[in-house]
Amino acid sequence: MEWRPISIEPTRAQRYVRGGFWDDQTLGSLLADGLRAAGSEPFTVRSDREPFRGRLDDVLDLARRVATGLRARGMGSGDAIAFQLPNWLEAAATFYAVALLGGVVVPIVHFYGPKEVGYILRRTSVKGLVTTSTFGHVDYVANLDALRASEAGLPDLEWVSLVGAPSRDGYVPFADLGHEDPIEAPVAVDPAAPALVAYTSGTTSEPKGVVHSHRTIGAETRQLGAMQRDGPPPLTGAPVGHAIGMLAALLLPVHRGHGIHLIDVWDPGKVLAAMLDDDLSAGQGATFFLTSLLDHPDFDRVRHGALMPYIGLGGSAVPAAVTERARALGIECSRSFGSTEHPSITGSGPDDPWDQRCLTDGAPLPGVELRLVDDDGRDVATGEAGEIWSRGPDCSWGYTDPALTTSAFTDDGWYATGDIGMLDERGCLSITDRKKDIIIRGGENISALEVEEVLLRIPGVAEVAVVAAPDVRLGEHAAAFVRMLPDVEAPSLVAMRAALDVAGLARQKWPEDLYRVDALPRTPSGKVQKFVLRDQLRSDGS
Repeated sequence: MEWRPISIEPTRAQRYVRGGFWDDQTLGSLLADGLRAAGSEPFTVRSDREPFRGRLDDVLDLARRVATGLRARGMGSGDAIAFQLPNWLEAAATFYAVALLGGVVVPIVHFYGPKEVGYILRRTSVKGLVTTSTFGHVDYVANLDALRASEAGLPDLEWVSLVGAPSRDGYVPFADLGHEDPIEAPVAVDPAAPALVAYTSGTTSEPKGVVHSHRTIGAETRQLGAMQRDGPPPLTGAPVGHAIGMLAALLLPVHRGHGIHLIDVWDPGKVLAAMLDDDLSAGQGATFFLTSLLDHPDFDRVRHGALMPYIGLGGSAVPAAVTERARALGIECSRSFGSTEHPSITGSGPDDPWDQRCLTDGAPLPGVELRLVDDDGRDVATGEAGEIWSRGPDCSWGYTDPALTTSAFTDDGWYATGDIGMLDERGCLSITDRKKDIIIRGGENISALEVEEVLLRIPGVAEVAVVAAPDVRLGEHAAAFVRMLPDVEAPSLVAMRAALDVAGLARQKWPEDLYRVDALPRTPSGKVQKFVLRDQLRSDGS
């Protein structure tokens, strides 16, 4: 794996050690200790194809055996080993096994296609892959066969293991990996070495491989764990192949000594039923997960609401309309801000005031430094908008692509997030836009988030995304994509503009196009992919 980590000056590294953010514990030892301590806690998978009910003890035992099976096939510390699986037992066992072996875990979102998978396997020099034959519309074996036969090939990939599939030539049954004696103890490795490569989609044509060391992912696990509030355990539907699902399902519960509950297909009706069956919470993460439950006809304000006393939201901008709606149902929320590169930048605790938790994205978390800068890299004043720069003990050390590292990180370790925000007098951050999502209409900047906040208050609107559409006269103008609640007609363009007029938004900010859609394109974490919508408008306007 080609990787040139950013430099961490000794004084800052010493500060992270003194503050208790960094230690010499590896990801493998953190997980082994946590799984043993919480061994009697449940581990469940809700799946039509690979359901499972057991305990964390069972997962740890399988992971220890798989670690030995990986070693028997030539895998060792520092080797990149990937998995592309739905939210199944085998995904967790593989993640833990690679960590126990001292390898580099490379989770791949289960619905990625051959283009993304091929890039990830080659860029990370993956030596071993655990996947399955098919799931949903994806044929993983056919994709791999095509990649191997392509001109670029998969030169570093030595073997592939299949879960829940008949034995076939060239593939190792996953059950064979678990036939070995369990590994005795986690392999000792340098805590500053890579532990995890998490791929994230964005505005680039290829996914970005974010490299976390044992220290940074350990710091993030402890950081995020300290923000959690006790309550019913969550049911996680975000893919464990993505950073949000991985943290929520595979790391935080182990660190906090709680059970793990997964579902492999996010079906709001099934999620609501599972909540009542096993006294689970749900809806954490991107607002899509929460609103899909609140919108469903099976949602019971009393029974389900009691299981959702506190919901943490993040992963994309969180509209105030969503948190206000939840509060009216007795569900307290808290917004936070972070990314795969720097997962926990700002946030609020359960006891912080409501306006801080739900109308801002919170204050910098312990150990985190924050700057808001203009286009020339100069700090802006309180109350002024600027690009958010951050650094901290849980910030990654760069990308697998050195060119991306150079463009996103400064020489003194600041990560340029590409997000725009403002700090208030309390030091709380509010995200106002993406740097590249600002609509520039005739030289006037329009905040898409500001327009979206108003449109979300129109009765019947479930979701909205405002993006830049090409305009021959003005360069760009705003276009709105709306998803309506079932059996509700979309507002007309005239009605939409009337709502914006009542809200006091300048006419220049009003969308000039309105499109009703059944679904919005999303990243694995639930974030709307606005660049897809912009590309559609540029190509044919449909």
